[in-house]
Amino acid sequence: MKFSRILVPVTGNQADEEAVDLACSLARQNKSEIRAIYIITLKRHLPLDAEIESKIQKAEDILGHIEEVARRNNYKIETDVLQAREVGPAIINDAADQEIDLILLGIAYKVRFGEFSLGEVVPYVLKNSPCRVILYQSTYTMPSTPYLTE
Repeated sequence: MKFSRILVPVTGNQADEEAVDLACSLARQNKSEIRAIYIITLKRHLPLDAEIESKIQKAEDILGHIEEVARRNNYKIETDVLQAREVGPAIINDAADQEIDLILLGIAYKVRFGEFSLGEVVPYVLKNSPCRVILYQSTYTMPSTPYLTE
C-alpha cells in the first residue's frame, strides 16, 4: 500500500511516541508526509476560537515532543493544534481537508466497567474515515486487579 499523507492524532499518552515511530517507518518507504494533530476540546458555552492558554501550552508541549520523536527517526513532521467540540469529527474533517491517505491512531489499553474499551473516538473514526485507518495499541500492560475483601 502506498500512502502519501499520514495523519497521526496525538493525545499525550504512551501510544503517541510508538505511533509516530510507526508512521515514520511507513512514511520512509513511500517518502510520505506526516501530519500530527492535537485536538483541544472546548465546551459548548465557549467560542471555537477561544484561547485557553493552559490547554494551548499543553498541546504545544505534546507536539514539541512528537517533533523530537520524528527527528530521532530522521523524519520531518508537520504539527498543528486544532480546537473542536468533539475529537472524532475533528479528526475526520482534518483528514478530508488535508487529503490524508492514512489515519494512524495510537491507542492505550483502557478499561471501562471492567472491560477493554476503545472509547468513543476510535469507533467514530473507523466508521466515518475517508481513508484507511491503522490502530496501533501501545505495549500492553495488564492492569492490576485488586482483590476484593469482604
